[in-house]
Amino acid sequence: MADFDHTAIDDVLQGRVRLAIVAFLAGAGCVDFTTIRDATKTTDGNASVHLRKLEEAGYVTMEKKFVGRKPQTTYTLTKKGRQALLSYVNHLETLLPRGKAG
Repeated sequence: MADFDHTAIDDVLQGRVRLAIVAFLAGAGCVDFTTIRDATKTTDGNASVHLRKLEEAGYVTMEKKFVGRKPQTTYTLTKKGRQALLSYVNHLETLLPRGKAG
């Protein structure tokens, strides 16, 4: 298999929680922090660290606002993030053997 290139896997998306967040946001749209944390079944700290890493990569955007008197942080998958997810999935498919039932 000459084209087996596992080194091209996106390191940002390789993390289980980050991949789960991006996949969740791909279908959910603009979502608040608590919803993401609950959907990915992680802690506040863990979700926060992974969301920050995704934000630094340009895969998600974050908006802070007040709803009533309570702060609310929402996240949205960016175009770059959606493309990264699609590329990640497509690349994983290239690593699978073709035409063999398993």
